Amino acid sequence: MTEMHDPDLQNKSRRATGILSENLHFVANEPSLAFYRLQEHVRKSVPPMIEKRVQVQKLHKELQGHYYDVEYAIGAINSIKNCEEPLNNIQEQLKNALFLSQQIKYEHTRRGKSKKDSMYKRLSAHLTTTLDLPELPEAIRDTANKVESMVNSARHSNIY
Repeated sequence: MTEMHDPDLQNKSRRATGILSENLHFVANEPSLAFYRLQEHVRKSVPPMIEKRVQVQKLHKELQGHYYDVEYAIGAINSIKNCEEPLNNIQEQLKNALFLSQQIKYEHTRRGKSKKDSMYKRLSAHLTTTLDLPELPEAIRDTANKVESMVNSARHSNIY
């Protein structure tokens, strides 16, 4: 039997065999290529993700600190709201003290000043030198004058 070789057929069979061999090689190596691509992707993307996670954790801690600061400030503001009534009472008492001080000053100028200094005036002079408050000396003097005038009026009413 004589074999006849068809060059066209041989060419086609070589090409088909080459393509088949290439496909088999590709299929045989595909899992390792896929794992290589995965490893390459992980190697490139994981470090930036870790860095971002560290940044997020740091920002979370800072945010939590700011949150506690805001809660503390809100508590302070609420406690200030609770102080409204005592502060209003203090304001009213200061108004009354100023009014009484003006009355004492008026009474003092109306009756005239006594020539000798009383114990209350000496006390107010002593207090004004030891305290370094510019508004307080006048109020202390006025209070001392009021007390002195009340003592004098009590003496006069008992004597007569």
